[in-house]
Amino acid sequence: MRATWNRNPRHDYLNDALALLTGWTRDGREIKRTLLLDEHQHAALTERIKVVADALQLRPRISRRNGHTQIRVGAQDGDNLTAGEVTLAARIEDAYRTVTGDASSA
Repeated sequence: MRATWNRNPRHDYLNDALALLTGWTRDGREIKRTLLLDEHQHAALTERIKVVADALQLRPRISRRNGHTQIRVGAQDGDNLTAGEVTLAARIEDAYRTVTGDASSA
């Protein structure tokens, strides 16, 4: 089966894909997610993110404060959001579910 490509230039398929990622919000030219994780979960998630980000040649910003992990993904040079960044967010969601054992956020 072949996927059809919508030729409508006003249709933003990245926003459609982002809408499927629960908890992610768009903030200008980047997307972000804040997660409540313990130290062990934070370390495990960060390691998994690093592997995927390296494969996609992206550099997410991960910070930790008061038991919360914030992940920001966006173009380093200020360009618009790309399919690679939305793909990274989806892989981060997969890793998050694996690390926390939370199948309900699928």
